[in-house]
Amino acid sequence: QLQLVESGGGLVQPGGSLRLSCAASGITQAYYSLGWFRQAPGKERERVSCINTIGGTTNYADSVKGRFTISRDNAKGTVYLQMNSLKPDDTGVYYCALDPWGDYDCASANYWGQGTQVTVSS
Repeated sequence: QLQLVESGGGLVQPGGSLRLSCAASGITQAYYSLGWFRQAPGKERERVSCINTIGGTTNYADSVKGRFTISRDNAKGTVYLQMNSLKPDDTGVYYCALDPWGDYDCASANYWGQGTQVTVSS
């Protein structure tokens, strides 16, 4: 059974950094995409970043370009999100997601983790 387990969230001051991890297990295909979405209170869930397993094509939301970096370790089935220069607007629950079609933007993501809270506040 496929499982996505996130870790690494927490409270950080503006300008600080956090690194999120998502460990995927039970994946039976070689080609897919893993990504990160977030949802702030009162707002819709939005895509943050995505990476596919073949070629490592990455995709970022405009709001995080230049500050966030997504990476993967295919051997471990793990995807990471390094978040630098964090802003209060980055606050939200961050969800790991798997797109079984390997879309570059995780548009067809249909497996989700339980989420990890990221709070950026002084």
